[in-house]
Amino acid sequence: MVQPTRPPANSFVKAARRVYNPLGFTLGYNFICFFIFGGALFGFTLARLQFLAFDDVFCLAGSIKGAAPGECYWYRQKFYHTGIMLHLAAVLPAGFLVVFQFVPVIRHKFLLYHRIAGHLIILLVLIGNAGALMIARHAFGGHVSTHLVVGVLAIISTLGILNAYYNIKRLQLDQHRAWMLRVFAWMGAIVTARIIIALVPRVISAMPAGYELYDQRSCKEMASIFPDPKPLYQLHPQCMSDLNTTTDERIIIKADFVHGNPLEMVAALGVSFPIAVWLSLVLHAFGVELYLALTPKETQRLRQVSYERQLERGYKNPGSAGLVPEKLGDFDPWVPKTDSNGSEDGSLAQSTPCINDKDGYPTHVNAK
Repeated sequence: MVQPTRPPANSFVKAARRVYNPLGFTLGYNFICFFIFGGALFGFTLARLQFLAFDDVFCLAGSIKGAAPGECYWYRQKFYHTGIMLHLAAVLPAGFLVVFQFVPVIRHKFLLYHRIAGHLIILLVLIGNAGALMIARHAFGGHVSTHLVVGVLAIISTLGILNAYYNIKRLQLDQHRAWMLRVFAWMGAIVTARIIIALVPRVISAMPAGYELYDQRSCKEMASIFPDPKPLYQLHPQCMSDLNTTTDERIIIKADFVHGNPLEMVAALGVSFPIAVWLSLVLHAFGVELYLALTPKETQRLRQVSYERQLERGYKNPGSAGLVPEKLGDFDPWVPKTDSNGSEDGSLAQSTPCINDKDGYPTHVNAK
């Protein structure tokens, strides 16, 4: 258990330390952030593990817990079925495993697990992104803005996690930390999006006359949401002949979640999904950069530890052997400190920082 460097301010802090110190946290705000955001990701992942039962839960007829209305018409087709199963089978285990990667005591005392889980998470993220790109065409109706936000998330998370991997291989711990935080903050935007999407359909349904939003859907897709397609025929007679042909007639549907019919409610969800994800992504991107900006001491401490390890390994330009800002921007050269001792959540609190293995992890920790 880590030893606090200063006495508790009050009895509440003293009691709280009994909870988070055994987990390796020395600063209360770090534990609060982990508890809120890590807990949300962990709970979201556990709640959706049931989706791996494709027919019994995710695409169960009449269920409102799984896929969005109409999606399973596409997900039962071979290509999209492969995509959704790749996505679910990869991102759900990745979301489960990554929460433990941010627990300091696990990184300190179970290094082999941390390393193996890290490699597995990288692989799962890449597979999950491939599956997301496969299904983007028809996810929540396949709106063009949905294509864009899925593509952006896949690209930035792929580049970010590869950057994190490169930096840990170069023993650049500060940048490894920063990029892993960024990647899972971005990917965690989907959790916040599920909250926002509960509000957006009601907002767009209240748009004044002349500003209504519309969605375009396939007749066959919309017919799949009805046990009996007669309501669809009454609303869109052109679909009657389309269902028995190989053509794919498209219909225009007004988005109205509050006062609309079932088709209009589905359209409202489809229009709202990319709005919710874009808004969530912006919030999460801002939040993680704010957190990194507010923890410069941790960044500097890890930079110093990186310097000592890279120097020991004989790297050229120790302290900056990884992909650091100075290599890309107009920054002053980084200068190492003479004393790197210190304590911080998520690293070598009260330990000997110069002892390391080939991947930049400490081989032992002296914290009590």
